[in-house]
Amino acid sequence: MPEEPKQTNPHIKKVSRPKRRVGLWTYIISIVVALGIGVGGTYWLIGRQVNAQLSSMQQTSKAMKKIESVYETINENYYKPVNANKLANGAINGMVNSLGDKFSEYMDKSETESLNDTIDSSFSGIGAQVQKSGNYVQIISPIAGTPAKKAGLKPKDIIKAVNGKSVAGKTLTQAVSMMRGKIGTTVKLTIERSGQTFTVSLKRAKIPVTTVDYKLVGGDKKIGYITVSTFSTNTAKEFKTALKALDKKGAKKLVIDMRGNPGGLMTAALKMASIFLKNGKTIMQVQARDGSTEKYTASKKYDGGFKETKPTTVLIDGGSASAAEIFSAALHQSAGVKLVGSQSYGKGTVQTVTTFNDKTEMKITVAKWLTPNGTWINKKGLTPDVKADEPSYASLTVISKVSDLQADKVNSNVKTFQKYLQALGYFKGTVNGYFGDSTTSAVKQYQKHAKLTVNGKVDKQTLTKIETELANKISDNDRAYDAAMKLIEKDELVQS
Repeated sequence: MPEEPKQTNPHIKKVSRPKRRVGLWTYIISIVVALGIGVGGTYWLIGRQVNAQLSSMQQTSKAMKKIESVYETINENYYKPVNANKLANGAINGMVNSLGDKFSEYMDKSETESLNDTIDSSFSGIGAQVQKSGNYVQIISPIAGTPAKKAGLKPKDIIKAVNGKSVAGKTLTQAVSMMRGKIGTTVKLTIERSGQTFTVSLKRAKIPVTTVDYKLVGGDKKIGYITVSTFSTNTAKEFKTALKALDKKGAKKLVIDMRGNPGGLMTAALKMASIFLKNGKTIMQVQARDGSTEKYTASKKYDGGFKETKPTTVLIDGGSASAAEIFSAALHQSAGVKLVGSQSYGKGTVQTVTTFNDKTEMKITVAKWLTPNGTWINKKGLTPDVKADEPSYASLTVISKVSDLQADKVNSNVKTFQKYLQALGYFKGTVNGYFGDSTTSAVKQYQKHAKLTVNGKVDKQTLTKIETELANKISDNDRAYDAAMKLIEKDELVQS
């Protein structure tokens, strides 16, 4: 979604105003965790607020009269006829926007359909989870195997424009709609990363719905390596299948990779975390506005009686958010599992959705979610036990124009290209953005190595080869993965 994966949760039922959608779930759209509280929890939350609501009824009545007065004044006196629905939607948007909360949003019919697509995890787009960031849109994480990932987009990249049109002031769903389109069509994004702005073209594709991948690694150590890209409708089922398959292959230990996972359905996170926890252990807590909390604990209700006791470690990074953080925190604090990598994203609020009769919806933040020990990680994230960051060249920007890479030119793309060559060991000069003799010489060295025409000129084929080799180097120098493997191989690592 964000561009986001979108999914329809069979547990979610749409109800007319003013009831809330119930069931445990999360949004992938801004996303981040959008946790709907269960039926009992919903009424519990509402019940605890009754007295406060009664005491504020007078104030609310006064405010509503003012809103009604403004509505009537505009409707009856504006110099030309106005659309009643447009006025009403404007008033609702204004109230929601006044909260100053990027996770609270009023959605019109088309935006609601977009959100439902997100919850369904079935859509055509670029495959990047995004959220609002000031006036623009920020990438939480590109999804593995998608156009966004292949194009080199990174967590925290800012999307400033789509096909040349600024997204400033657009709602998240409006921005996402601009990025989506028919499979095979091209969309151009203007990206800002670390103060540099560049343009990248992506060909829209159907975003894969398979969210879990696994394999046996570590030679005779027999370590099961599982990657989880998002938490969607079938993720818990896919995850359990992966665990059983690895067990049959003889896996003795597990490494679960949550890096780049922006979250998704809460039900999946609860089911998956429960597998690793003893019954009764806390998975997470939800704290209402009055400070009261409700605990969610491991049980057969979530895992169906299926338990995993192999020594385990979990990989996280800045793209691990919402449900991925809930899963990781649960294993870390309630099962003694070590976390490896870098600081996670930090999404710690809870949202519910109200569906109206005209098929519009309103999503607002209603509570906080806490880790098992009661910590609120919002805007802080989870701190790994073993820190292992990516090498600096792993965050290099995408080169937007091959035509910029010509002799005697000076620009940011040349500077980035010099860093590419430097990372691969071919450029020994000063990284200054000037395509001079030292850069030409480095290109010739690379072309000779890659068995290309040796002329010192950068064409599409040369650049593609360099980008592919750099991507392979990044993969081969995965410090976090190596650290996790080293940790899990220790005999003393025992799950509590």
